[in-house]
Amino acid sequence: MTARIHLSPPHIGPAEKQFVQDAFDTNWIAPTGPSVTAFEQEFAAYVGAKAALAVSAGTAALHLALLLAGVERDDEVIVSTFTFAASAFPVTYIGATPVFIDSETDSWNLDPELLLDFLKQRKQVNKIPKALVLVHLYGQAANLDAIRTLCEDYGVTLIEDSAEALGTTYKGRHTGLDGFAGIYSFNGNKIITTGGGGMLVSNDEAFIAHARKLSTQARDPVPHYQHSEIGYNYRLSNVLAAIGRGQLGLIEDRVQKRRQIFSYYAKELSKLDGITFMSEA
Repeated sequence: MTARIHLSPPHIGPAEKQFVQDAFDTNWIAPTGPSVTAFEQEFAAYVGAKAALAVSAGTAALHLALLLAGVERDDEVIVSTFTFAASAFPVTYIGATPVFIDSETDSWNLDPELLLDFLKQRKQVNKIPKALVLVHLYGQAANLDAIRTLCEDYGVTLIEDSAEALGTTYKGRHTGLDGFAGIYSFNGNKIITTGGGGMLVSNDEAFIAHARKLSTQARDPVPHYQHSEIGYNYRLSNVLAAIGRGQLGLIEDRVQKRRQIFSYYAKELSKLDGITFMSEA
């Protein structure tokens, strides 16, 4: 039987096992705990964000970002075409409408020229989209400077879907911090994994604090049960965060490994007619 080559299998090492063992030894298996706090702090330090919130999935992080960006029912939200459906699903959770903009050949991500054409059309009918979910696909950064400028010019809130782009930099800065918020995924096929989970990052600490409240059922800070807004059960467990801490410590090694794999495929397959390779943007 031919062995199957998996797209992106997880790699678990001794550091992850030790962090998880520590969680069990201290009985911190509840939804929150010291590994959650440490994972958030270590992740924020790595990408250069002022604050981060660990949640149950990248989809949950995107949903929170859209809610706090003020997206409401019947609003339009621009989404990259070339992406997984999870980039668009949270838009529909709110009752808003995803509007898809096609990709450029240079990065396979959203095309700034097509975005400009679309925004010009929407301005003429006085219907500017509320937000843009910009996907950095396969670790390739989108054309951030051009897209961020367009968002600023037209009053569109920029949210970066960096689910597949942890470790990716654009002109020396990590993706996820150019707009209102950035989201990451730790699903089993990502460059680091917690088995399932995600992270919401921002340089606005008040925004992350509000998102944290919403992610824990939006309970108000009073002795009794009181909820002044709708909340969600989106927090990451302490055990999964423990795995994430071990994984994060090896992120640079994983980035280099991805580059090596790309080089291997390019070397072995470039001789075949009809096959070309997307170089690193």
